[in-house]
Amino acid sequence: MSLRDVLGIAVGNLRRVRLRSFLTVSGVVIAIGAFVAMLSFGAGNRRLVTQQFQELGLLFTMQVTPRAESDSTRVPLDDDAVRALGELPGVELAFPLDDLPVTVRLLGRESETTAQALPRAAFTTRLYSRLAAGEAPGEDGAGDAMVTEALLDELDIGDPDSVVGARLLLEMRVASADSGFAEAFAVDPDTLRDRLARVRLDSLSDQGYRRRLVFREINEATSRFMRGFMAGRTLHDTLTVRGVLEGGHQGQRLRVGPVIVPVATALRFHGAGLPPEPMALMRAAGGGDLFATEQAREGEFPQVTLQLDPRADHAAVADTVRALGLRAFSFAEQYDEIRRAFLFFDLGLAAVGLVALITAALGIVNTLVMSITERRREIGIFISLGADTRDIRLLFLVESAVIGLVGSIFGIALGWLVTRIASGVAKAIMTRQGLPPMEVFALPLWLILMAVGIGLGVSLVAGSYPAARAAKVDPVEALRGE
Repeated sequence: MSLRDVLGIAVGNLRRVRLRSFLTVSGVVIAIGAFVAMLSFGAGNRRLVTQQFQELGLLFTMQVTPRAESDSTRVPLDDDAVRALGELPGVELAFPLDDLPVTVRLLGRESETTAQALPRAAFTTRLYSRLAAGEAPGEDGAGDAMVTEALLDELDIGDPDSVVGARLLLEMRVASADSGFAEAFAVDPDTLRDRLARVRLDSLSDQGYRRRLVFREINEATSRFMRGFMAGRTLHDTLTVRGVLEGGHQGQRLRVGPVIVPVATALRFHGAGLPPEPMALMRAAGGGDLFATEQAREGEFPQVTLQLDPRADHAAVADTVRALGLRAFSFAEQYDEIRRAFLFFDLGLAAVGLVALITAALGIVNTLVMSITERRREIGIFISLGADTRDIRLLFLVESAVIGLVGSIFGIALGWLVTRIASGVAKAIMTRQGLPPMEVFALPLWLILMAVGIGLGVSLVAGSYPAARAAKVDPVEALRGE
């Protein structure tokens, strides 16, 4: 028999027992739907994290900081060190500090963006020498700033020449340990009176009560400290726009901050404290002391950012930096750790989905084994007409493959529908809680192909036993039994 004949017979046999076939296919649909929905959640979160890393330009940057003061092998992070870092293989540019979140006011317009410090030597390179208007900072550019076309788009300024020579106002809010301690130890008479009123004097002799009282005061002081720390204070500076750089739009391979300020300005802003934002705290946790003023010695930089070649080996660059006596923090390495965590997360979700697939496979086995009992005479006739055992085995395998294919297709549709409903609910909850709605589900092509492949594979494995059993039917006994 040809494959076309086998396929026609297999579909006809399934149509004759429609209810049983429907129930068996439904089991596969539910199993594949659960499998797709769970892996779609993992794929969506992985894509979301990847987009955040790419949009923030973290995959191609590395933070370099000096070692602790107590380290005898400490290497100063000065101009010579910055030049040495910029000449390392795989490093496109080394510049002090990192992006600072600032509020910019220019020509009566305002925008929340980031400021980046670049040395004057960077403007002699091809990447930073393409100007849309104005010129690069001069020798004495302490009060000069550069902006990009991306910032002008944000401010809805169409003419780059109109901003050259204009005053640029920078404002940055920083977290401050001083304000945290001031808030923690602030004494308000009314509050102090209420706290004292809550103390039970007759229970002070109880050690457990004293311990709970001390812990309560510590927790309240910690809460006040964090409130004061995050409130911080606001820094201001006024610069003159010297020129406008071409590009700077999101998604470009080489990250260019919308505002480029002198290194001295960035050092003053950076040394005042950390911005009260999760990403800034993450950088501090990875690269240095959270409460450090970040400029302990004259002529040294608290931090240097390396712009890496996308083809460079991040681990090799980090090892070279550490061999120079400096500390390196690579977000690409952290991203690799996150990807490994997502791999285990996806494996766990896939294991749960495979349990449902095994249940569906048992349903396929049951359907085909019952079909053998009901179709013994048909099998005997096929064999008596010249069909060999291979044809009989192929017939039952094709039937199981049809069940798996149909179940996989409708299962993918079911999984997609479930993820759309879950995504809508999740976005509504995020919006209600004041968070930006994010898509946490994804259905990439590899997941669709995997679902079809696993559905077919499980069905064929489940159909192998009934197919082998059908091939062993004795045609004489089958015809005689009827």
